[in-house]
Amino acid sequence: MKEGDTLNIGEYLSKCVETLGHTEGHMWLYEPRKKVFISGDHILNDITPNIELWSDRWNRLEEYLRSLDKVYEFDIELLLPGHRENFGNCKKRIVELKEHQRKRIDEILFILRGGSKNAFQVASVMSWDIADVYDSFDLFPATQKWFATGEAIAHLEYLEEKGVVRRDLLDHRILYSFNSHLRFYRQIQ
Repeated sequence: MKEGDTLNIGEYLSKCVETLGHTEGHMWLYEPRKKVFISGDHILNDITPNIELWSDRWNRLEEYLRSLDKVYEFDIELLLPGHRENFGNCKKRIVELKEHQRKRIDEILFILRGGSKNAFQVASVMSWDIADVYDSFDLFPATQKWFATGEAIAHLEYLEEKGVVRRDLLDHRILYSFNSHLRFYRQIQ
């Protein structure tokens, strides 16, 4: 399936809507007559989708934010996510998700003001909901450290492409640092 394709099942005629960011090739199904969106993991009601990056092929956070803007334009009464509860008021949730990403960016910029760090070091001092269960990042399960580091990389890549952080290779390690001579303006609306 690709963007614009339709899927006809019984009384439902759904349109495919590509929503990149959470994963490559992520697709929504939108039923315009019933104003229902099957959203997968792109928009979740009470948790934020994990936007992580493990290659230089594309800027996943940038794509995710573009996809949120794209979906904001749809008339949606019921959203059926891949996890948790179904919900309405998709526009409100999109605003909340974008605000979450703004806070993440601010947090990472604050962390980098303390000096150059690799992505794992950045992730280890970011705030995580799972920290309510574990006393420190060191105690997180390996999978959670993996997700956290991937999310840190996605945000660092986003900031690098905006010219706000710099990536340097030092002794076979990638280090990120804050470009203090540049002013960052908010592009996440």
